[in-house]
Amino acid sequence: MKTDIAIIGAGPYGLSLAAHLRQMNVDFQIFGIPMEVWRENMPQGMYLKSEGFACTLFDPKQELTLAQYCQAHGIDYASIGRPIERDLFLKYGEAFQRTFVSNLQKTHVQKLEREKNEQYSLTLANGETWYARRVIVACGISHFANLPRELAHLPADRYSHSARLAPLSSYAGKDIAVLGAGSSAVDVAGLLHQAGARAAIFTRRPKIWFNNPPERKSGLQQIISAITKPRSGLGLGWRSKMACMAPQIFHMMPRRFRLRVTQGHLGPSATWMSRQLIEGKVPIYTGASFTQAQMIGDRVELTFKCTESEDQKIQVDGVIAATGYVADVNKIPFISENILKAIRTERSSPILNRHFESSVPNLYFVGLSAANSFGPMLRFAWGAGFVARHLSSHLAGNAFSFQRVARLFAPIKHLIATRIKDTTQASLSDNA
Repeated sequence: MKTDIAIIGAGPYGLSLAAHLRQMNVDFQIFGIPMEVWRENMPQGMYLKSEGFACTLFDPKQELTLAQYCQAHGIDYASIGRPIERDLFLKYGEAFQRTFVSNLQKTHVQKLEREKNEQYSLTLANGETWYARRVIVACGISHFANLPRELAHLPADRYSHSARLAPLSSYAGKDIAVLGAGSSAVDVAGLLHQAGARAAIFTRRPKIWFNNPPERKSGLQQIISAITKPRSGLGLGWRSKMACMAPQIFHMMPRRFRLRVTQGHLGPSATWMSRQLIEGKVPIYTGASFTQAQMIGDRVELTFKCTESEDQKIQVDGVIAATGYVADVNKIPFISENILKAIRTERSSPILNRHFESSVPNLYFVGLSAANSFGPMLRFAWGAGFVARHLSSHLAGNAFSFQRVARLFAPIKHLIATRIKDTTQASLSDNA
């Protein structure tokens, strides 16, 4: 079976892009389980880090936003100030898929290879083989879980990444060390506590930062905040605002600048709504750098280098590393070795042109894999809107359409027209 474009992955990025391509009547096929990363890798009961308005998927006419879905189903919703639970986002994403991406092949791609005729072959888990001229890899973050190497020699049942948890009930009555300081660490520790585990958080950082809840402000205060700390899909502040407004400009920045900003902006922090999960319930040990793990009998002994004391050792039943994700194209299991060797990378992420194309012709990467090229917005679901609009236009051959150019120059046109009008009025006044 053949298609012009194959999309691998059915999360926010893959589904949003597919919805745009469908409206353009482009020949494409999408493969994956809808919202699989959220179903399989995020624990029940967790809250999304983003505010409600930023937890949406993107169809071309914005006919099914999260707000519209909640309204249609009688679910309480607020664009700002109301936590969005993982289960709500999951159900919304599945409804989005049913509405806009009915041609989804609900199966995994097991092998992606480049044929001699420069087409790509996709071997599926159901035994089928598809051929495509262009391929977009939108497989999300599940392959990029970052595990401390100190855990690697422990028995497999004694440690896991926060994205690969066993059922929470299986931790009941156990001592569990959670490594990390971000939203995942807080959510996992709090949910473990609720499940009956004795959880504790360990982090090398001096504290756990919680985002502040939205405040009620007067009209003047709102105006001042809009100027000094504008709101965007990544949060408050001009750095986040610019990351959302200018990913294409970010792409043109020097390599060292891009990598520093992508890595350093929006470091580990927890949502304000998650504080209640751990406050007064879960002990937190800060300034503790994890250095060693070993088995002592049937217990795991962890060693931490502490900033204000000698090394500390604790014994637990298990360890959960809430240590984030690091994009590494070599960890994507279905990409063939020949393709991997041909992909140029920087810090293990593919180097992409301004249309998300890698050094291998007609092979594109979006989501976390594209963050080093387009900025921190690509680490969040909010970036799916920019990707869907820009990449669908490019794939459909409309990247430089007259309508697009007209939209780009509309603000300048308006400014010129305003200045001409003001000058004309001033001239009439002088003549009068």
